[in-house]
Amino acid sequence: MKSRPCFSLLCFLVGLLASAKKPNVLLIVCDDLNDYVETLGGHPQTKTPHIRKLMESGVSFTQAHCNIPICNPSRASFATGIYPHTSQQFGFEDWDKNEILQNSRTMMAHFSLHGYHTLGTGKVMHNRDQQEWDEYGHPSDYGPFLHDGKDKIPNLSVPSPFRDDFGIIDGNFGPLENVTDKKSSNTGKNYSWVTGGWRKQRAMKYISDDDRDPTGDELNAQWAVQRLRELAQSKKEKPFFMGVGFVRPHTPLIVPQKYFDLFPLESIKLPKILKGDANDTFKHTVSSKEDDRSGDRGTKMYDSLVASYGGDRELALKKFVQAYLASVASVDDLVGDILEELKQTGLDKNTIVIFTSDHGWGNGEKDYVYKNSLWQESTRVPLIIRAPGVSVTSKQCDQPVSLVDLYPTLLDLCELPINTMKNDKGRPLDGFSMKPFLQDPEKGQWDGPDYAITALYKWAQYYDPAFQNYSLRYKDWRYIRYENGKEELYHTSKDDHEWNNLAQHSKFEKQLSGFRKQLLSIVPKSIPEKPKSNEYWKDQYFKKNPSADSNGNGSLSWAELTAHRKMSEEEKKALQNEHWKTSYFQKNPNADTNQDGKLTWPEFHAHKQSATPKR
Repeated sequence: MKSRPCFSLLCFLVGLLASAKKPNVLLIVCDDLNDYVETLGGHPQTKTPHIRKLMESGVSFTQAHCNIPICNPSRASFATGIYPHTSQQFGFEDWDKNEILQNSRTMMAHFSLHGYHTLGTGKVMHNRDQQEWDEYGHPSDYGPFLHDGKDKIPNLSVPSPFRDDFGIIDGNFGPLENVTDKKSSNTGKNYSWVTGGWRKQRAMKYISDDDRDPTGDELNAQWAVQRLRELAQSKKEKPFFMGVGFVRPHTPLIVPQKYFDLFPLESIKLPKILKGDANDTFKHTVSSKEDDRSGDRGTKMYDSLVASYGGDRELALKKFVQAYLASVASVDDLVGDILEELKQTGLDKNTIVIFTSDHGWGNGEKDYVYKNSLWQESTRVPLIIRAPGVSVTSKQCDQPVSLVDLYPTLLDLCELPINTMKNDKGRPLDGFSMKPFLQDPEKGQWDGPDYAITALYKWAQYYDPAFQNYSLRYKDWRYIRYENGKEELYHTSKDDHEWNNLAQHSKFEKQLSGFRKQLLSIVPKSIPEKPKSNEYWKDQYFKKNPSADSNGNGSLSWAELTAHRKMSEEEKKALQNEHWKTSYFQKNPNADTNQDGKLTWPEFHAHKQSATPKR
């Protein structure tokens, strides 16, 4: 007769099986969040108790930096683990049109391929969000926006010229308020709130903080809490990878009034700003004239904001900083809701938690209000990692790391294959695992560099990595080299505000020369643009001249292109008008009042006039 295994052996085997289950992953990403987080020292009045609590349960990287300080390319970089200078994704182009990114798996896709259930909500990536997850919640929602019955507009409290110069996104801040009975004395317009994704918006009720609809960020937090509860109750064996993307504190800085009440305007402390600090900097020398989204936008925003308050710089910055602090506090509450659910369900015992942001934001330092600079305010991001059974608690690591290191770190912690290329057109991961620092933040030995590299976005039709702007952030130094050869050097261990550019002092030529040599050895040599095919140029012509498609079949033949080019400007204009009329007819067939299957110009004008609301 065979003996039955003892109870202790059974317990051992069950425990072994349980420990073999791969850890879950929870990735929380904010937008435009700088170091205004408790313990990071960005602002003395910031209120982030839930994020601080997460720090106390894991490791906080105090010198974590983005790889490019603007949304789309930053997220493309950390989601694929590939530097911008490797992929040449420096701008807002669709990732799927980038050959390297198209053939390299995102961390979400890679985890899904290797047995994880991936689910995301909100703005984790800038595009691709829905297609990269096995399950997707809510799309990015930059609202709420004030609506005047016809258009979305900046909050009424935002003065001109700021509201006019920068519109409903960057020129917009203030608390949610009850506007149902509010009318402009001049226009008599009825105001309301709307929110939602770019393609679809919905009305948002707001009577008070206690009687209102949830914001987009709140919907994402609620979705995450509900799905965590369901995952905890599920009997599925698959581990999960969940991504939650919050838009705040990205502009518009509009959150419930209660968060503004935490920071009374008269009590607001401004960032430490050195008068004339921008005088020895050179970002303005590479400003883009072609596209106002880049270039020296931060200087323009600063000047416009101050001008809007009659030149009262202190009041202008206090107003903006108050809205920024309120937005950060609102996100902290949502992070707290998710972490509490993780704890209540017991999932925290086997879930790696990462909290970070895509890049930072400047609030007046160097007379600059924006992201997209190579200074500390734009490049530095909060980065907290809690890995049960691996990371120590309540420790900080001051080794410079960057967001490109997230992907290899997660693969290391979850013991997944490191080959993330779909084929030989992709690229291997550029970053390095930060696991050694999770185990020993002070003395951990890792294979990564002693710097964090950051590139700068400047609009272009083609990005040659050899002719871009870069920063290297070391423990004690920051070196910046612009595309025109101008340089900035800061001894950050003595000058943490980066006030004194030492690049112009001969005393520091040795350090400057060494950093310059290292940067130039990192950045690829020039990659000239490949000649575009004739079909490419035909497609570009068609996009600018849709009326050239004379037979209306949706494509442009070479004969049609040649014929259109030979037309006079008057003929082109007449053809374009006919094209518009035809497009209008397709959308409004009832405009054909005589029902002869054609739309005449009198019918077009009559229908358009009847469709225009009377004022």
